[in-house]
Amino acid sequence: MQRKQFITTLITGAAGMTGLSAFNRFTDDLKEQDQLMPVLFIGHGSPMNGIEDNEFSKRWAAMAKEIPTPAAVLVVSAHWFTNGTRITAMDSPPTIHDFGGFPRELYEVQYPAPGNPALAKETSSLIHSANVELSHDWGLDHGAWTIIRHMYPKADIPVLQLSIDYTKNPQWHYDLAKELYSLRKKGVLILGSGNMVHNLRMVAWDKLDAPEYGYDWALHMNSKFKELIGNNDHRQLINYSALGKEAMLSIPTPEHYLPLLYTLGLKNEKEQVSFFNDKAVGGSLTMTSVKVG
Repeated sequence: MQRKQFITTLITGAAGMTGLSAFNRFTDDLKEQDQLMPVLFIGHGSPMNGIEDNEFSKRWAAMAKEIPTPAAVLVVSAHWFTNGTRITAMDSPPTIHDFGGFPRELYEVQYPAPGNPALAKETSSLIHSANVELSHDWGLDHGAWTIIRHMYPKADIPVLQLSIDYTKNPQWHYDLAKELYSLRKKGVLILGSGNMVHNLRMVAWDKLDAPEYGYDWALHMNSKFKELIGNNDHRQLINYSALGKEAMLSIPTPEHYLPLLYTLGLKNEKEQVSFFNDKAVGGSLTMTSVKVG
């Protein structure tokens, strides 16, 4: 019932010493590194994944050990959908509890990772397709902290968020991502957070605890998306509305899908992709996640 209340709400209207020491490591310009940082798209699912020790959160924690330790993390979250493009630019971004109907312990979570105003300015200067606003009014929403607290529990790595401009089309977002490529050379982990298939209106409430239960159309489109990603067919992924009725059922609104396009826009032609947490939840959502590099 708690999860159902949260979904209904969305549909109808929808730093400690370790952090300071991490922040103090930074200079105004991050230095280029020998190794190109991977890029991730993570299906974040329910906010409860932020406090549950389940198969999804365990895989996030394991992923952090498999990739190089980042100099900073830049998150493109489905839950910062704005008119225009913004980036968090404060020293200490607050933890945002942008949901309702969940247990008190979820609202008590604080993730005191530092920000990095210098990196925010550098990132904004890389983006030529938009005038990027340096924001001091947001923070880390649940599309960011529910994942990153499992990956980097010490909260000792700076975390920034880049918003998604809802006035722009998918191609624009894919192209904007390419402007961020140089950050990968400086050890910045760019992480898209959403869900590849995400239709809250069609959640099967009686199947929430059924392992990997998915509607036929959801499973079909999840497989189709994976096929296109594996084939580097980004054109069809960008023009997903042309993939038919099943695609539109999977993506009734774009905010949870667009972070995937940011991840793909940052991929170079030689890089391999792999998938993890490749499971359906509640019939109409998939947790399928992508690693580039």
